[in-house]
Amino acid sequence: MVWDILGVSGFVIACLALWIVASTVRQLGQRDPAALPPLVRQALRIRSFDADPVADFSHSRPGRDRIAFIANPTKPGVSQAREIAYRACATRYLPEPLWFYTTRTDSGAVAAQEALDSGATVLVVLGGDGTVRAVSEVAAQADAPIGIVPLGTGNLLARNLGIPLNDTPAAVRTALDTHESAVDMGIIDITDERGQRSRHPFLIFAGVGIDADMVAGTSAGLKARLGWGAYFWAAVPFMRKTRIVAHVSVDEEPAVRSKMRTILAANAGRLPGGMVLVSDASLDDGALDFAVIDARAGIAGWAELFGEVIAKGAGLATPSLPQGWRAGRIDHKRGSTAEVMLEVPQRVQADGESLGRAVRVGMSLAPAALRVRHPRPVRKKRTNRS
Repeated sequence: MVWDILGVSGFVIACLALWIVASTVRQLGQRDPAALPPLVRQALRIRSFDADPVADFSHSRPGRDRIAFIANPTKPGVSQAREIAYRACATRYLPEPLWFYTTRTDSGAVAAQEALDSGATVLVVLGGDGTVRAVSEVAAQADAPIGIVPLGTGNLLARNLGIPLNDTPAAVRTALDTHESAVDMGIIDITDERGQRSRHPFLIFAGVGIDADMVAGTSAGLKARLGWGAYFWAAVPFMRKTRIVAHVSVDEEPAVRSKMRTILAANAGRLPGGMVLVSDASLDDGALDFAVIDARAGIAGWAELFGEVIAKGAGLATPSLPQGWRAGRIDHKRGSTAEVMLEVPQRVQADGESLGRAVRVGMSLAPAALRVRHPRPVRKKRTNRS
């Protein structure tokens, strides 16, 4: 009798241990299916990738990808990400990846070019929007795809593409395994007070006014403490600033003189925290969405603006009021180019990088200029212009 009880107990314990082991292996396998043999994946019902990474990147495959990781060493989690990246490449039988770091004098462009010169065919960026923008400019010129492992504060491009945030293994898998899509790239052409011109790419937003003041006033220490909320905190001192006056022309139409807080060219519309600034903006629609943002009557205007942004993020319709009654408003127009002439020099920013002050700003688009790896197709929509 005692032996029967012990036998049954042992069997139950063995089954429980087997279940625990199987569950643990299954969880690990779901994170990285290529790390398990096909029979184990089949037995544990682990769904593999649409294209088996081991088969796609085996040594017998000619022209297999050579991955170069370009990391911003100031971002937390870089050391852990490097270990994950090397392991992920090894499980896919990829060549040993190249590894480059940005520096104080190079935000990523020099490292990206060195990676391409060393034979890299895919550039994977580990950092924030500034590093992504710098690498993307070089990648677009070389027609090389990029992947993104978001380690920054805003990570706006990653958010708009659906790339996993706060999950480095998932982001690395996305960069190595998923399909590529061509996305648009914006170009901002600025002329400063001395008449000197410069051109800069952007992927999400470029703007003139309080958004650029906010970027210039946000320190690295504040971002480390508050995350993306640091930008809103930095904007507070500028909310009482005199509105800018600009002459704005879209697609070479007659210029319109207007008072505003900021004018933005949006290539995508999603912000952190689920907020949506320009709901119609899309990364692959072949057009830019220009938004003139204004707020009057002190805190009432800013509160109305903030409420409209929150409502867009929640998919709610905002009440339509006559323009003269509104203390805060966002006027929207879609097009390919815009020219902004400023009566007083104003700060300019592109994807969260301050570009100094300008008296003239040109905004244009390079359609389908950059190939990006991401987990799902970018939303397609019509290109009709209003």
